[in-house]
Amino acid sequence: MNKQIALQDLGLKDYKETWDYQETLFKGIVDTKIKNRREEACLKTNNYFLFVEHPHVYTLGKSGDFSNLLLNETQLTEKGATFYKINRGGDITYHGPGQVVGYPILDLENFFTDIHKYLRFLEEMIILTLLDYGLKAERSDGETGVWLDVGTPFARKICAMGVRASRWVTMHGFALNVNADLGYFDNIIPCGIRGKAVTSLNVELGVKEVPVHEVKQRLLKHFQTLFEAEFFDYAELAK
Repeated sequence: MNKQIALQDLGLKDYKETWDYQETLFKGIVDTKIKNRREEACLKTNNYFLFVEHPHVYTLGKSGDFSNLLLNETQLTEKGATFYKINRGGDITYHGPGQVVGYPILDLENFFTDIHKYLRFLEEMIILTLLDYGLKAERSDGETGVWLDVGTPFARKICAMGVRASRWVTMHGFALNVNADLGYFDNIIPCGIRGKAVTSLNVELGVKEVPVHEVKQRLLKHFQTLFEAEFFDYAELAK
C-alpha cells in the first residue's frame, strides 16, 4: 500500500485542460495496475490530489438532465461561461472563481476498496473544515454534497460533489464555495435539485473574503487524518 499523495495546486486553470490532465494521471494509475496483474509485478501506484480554480463553467454528469442548464449557447457566451458534459456522477454544477475545487486521483486499493466510504470521507472532510469556522454542516438524505440547515426551509448547499471510479481509481471530486459569485447558480438547477438555495463560506461568515490558502490547509489536514495519508509536493515525483 502506498498512502503517500502528491499534492499539486494548479491555480486558475481551464476546465477542459484540467479534465484532460486528470485523465492522464488516472490512466497512468490504471495502466500500472493492469501491468501488475498481467505480469504479476509489484509496481507502486501513485496517488494525486489537485487543487484548482476554474474560470466560469457549467458541467453536467453522465446521468444528468440537460434541461437543468437554463442558458442557451448565446447566453453562455454572454455570461463568459463554458459548458461540458463529463464522465462523473451527479447532475449539473457550476465552477468558478472563489471556489476551492479538489480532485483526488487515488488508487483506493492503497486505502480501502469501498466507494461509499470514500464519498463519506470526502463529505466528512468538508464537514470538519466548516466546523473549524463554527458552521454545522451535514449530509442530506438523497441529495449530494454538503449542506447547512438540513431539514429546514432554509437548507442550502455549500459544497457539490461528483466522482468517477474505475478499477478502484478515482477522479473528479468536490467544489467548496468559499468566496463564490452565487449569481452564477441562478442559471442552473444545481445538481437537479429544485427549490434549494446555494451558499458560500464568506456569506455564512458575513465577511467579504475568506483566505483561500487557510481553507485549503484545513481541508488537507482533515483529509490526511481521515485517509491516514501523507502529502508531499508533486514536484518531488520528477526528481
